[in-house]
Amino acid sequence: MKPFEQFLGQMMEAARLAQAKDPQAATDVIQKALKAAGLLPGQAAPAAEDGRPELIDLNALPEWVRKARGGATADGVPQPARRARWNMPGRKRSRAPAYDPRAPGEFMPGSFQAGAGSRRYKLYVPSTPATGPRPLIVMLHGCTQDPDDFAAGTAMNALAEQHGCLVLYPEQDRSANASLCWNWFETPHQQRDGGEPSLIAGMTREVIERWGADPQRVYVAGLSAGGAMAAIMGAAYPDLYAAVGVHSGLPVGKARDLITGLAAMKKGMTGKGRAASKLRQRVPVIVFHGDRDEVVHAGNGEAVLEQFLHAAPASRDDELRRTQERDGDVRYTKTAMLDRSGRSVAEHWELHGAGHAWSGGSPAGSYTHPAGPDASAEMLRFFLGQTG
Repeated sequence: MKPFEQFLGQMMEAARLAQAKDPQAATDVIQKALKAAGLLPGQAAPAAEDGRPELIDLNALPEWVRKARGGATADGVPQPARRARWNMPGRKRSRAPAYDPRAPGEFMPGSFQAGAGSRRYKLYVPSTPATGPRPLIVMLHGCTQDPDDFAAGTAMNALAEQHGCLVLYPEQDRSANASLCWNWFETPHQQRDGGEPSLIAGMTREVIERWGADPQRVYVAGLSAGGAMAAIMGAAYPDLYAAVGVHSGLPVGKARDLITGLAAMKKGMTGKGRAASKLRQRVPVIVFHGDRDEVVHAGNGEAVLEQFLHAAPASRDDELRRTQERDGDVRYTKTAMLDRSGRSVAEHWELHGAGHAWSGGSPAGSYTHPAGPDASAEMLRFFLGQTG
C-alpha cells in the first residue's frame, strides 16, 4: 500500500473510532499516522517514493497567471534554486515571550458568543493614541497554535505598532478540533453566516464597533488551516474584508470532510468548480507558499489566486509583473497583477526550497523560518495599499 493511501486509511479508522465514542483510541491512531507521515512538529517529512524530490519548472508561467492573461507566456525566469534546509513541516514549538519591546501596546484577551458557539480571542491595541479610525487585521493561526504563539511567530504586533493597526487573533477551541485547526475542510464551515466563519465575522464586527476601527480597512490573513479559513472569509464576506492574505493555505470549498481535506493538502488543487463560482466580486489577495511544502502542496497556493481572480478576470488595463529575487539565501519568484491605477490587486510569492513555515518569521513562535522575505511586512504593505 502506498504511504498516502495508508495514511488515509488510518484517518478513516480514527473517524470510525470517534463516532464509536472512543476518542482515546482515535487520538492514538491519528498520532501514529502523523508520526509515520512525518507531520508532527520537529519531524522531517518523508521523501518521495523514489527518494527524489519533485522537480518544479520555474520557467513555466503559473496556471493562474496564464488564465488571467488568456494563455500568454513569460520568459527570463532563472532555473530553480538549490533546495534549502528548512523543509520540515514545522519547528518545535516554544513558549511565546510575555513581552515584546517592539510591541508595547496592550495584548488583551476577549471572547465572542453567537448562535454557532463561542470563541476566545486576543486583541492587540497599539500604545500610541489613535488619530482616526484604525485599520484592523484579523490573523488566523494554524493547527496546534494559539494567538500568543502565532503573534510571536509572525511579529505582526510589532508591525501594527508602527502602523497604528489593531490586530485580532481568533482562537480555535479544542472542543471544535482536537488539533486546534480551523475546520476549513467541512462544508458547514465554508459558507457565510454559518459555523466558524459566522463566529470570526461576528467577532470582527464587534471589534470594529467597540474599538472604532475603520470598516473600509479590515483585512484577514492566516497560516495553513488558518490560511484556508482566511480564503473562506474573503470569499464569504467580501463586504467585510478589503483584502486577504494566505500563507501555505488552500482554496475555498475543495474538501467536504477530513479525508478529502487531506487529499487536497497532498495533491494540490485547481481553482475550477463550484467554489470559484461563489466569489462574486474581486477581493485583493496575496499568497505565500513554499514550493517544497510537504504538508500543503504548493499547487494550492496557485489555486487560491486562480479562484479569487475567477470572480473578476484580468482586463487589458491590468499589468503583470514577474520578478525573480533573493532575500538572504532564499530565492523567490514574485508575481503581481496591477490594476489601471497601478495598485497591486493580486500577488503570488513562490518561495523556492521553502517548506511549511511562515516566511521571515520569528523563532519565538512555531512554524516559522527567519530566512526569506518578511511575509508579515509584505502582507501589511499589500493590505494598506488597497485603501490608502
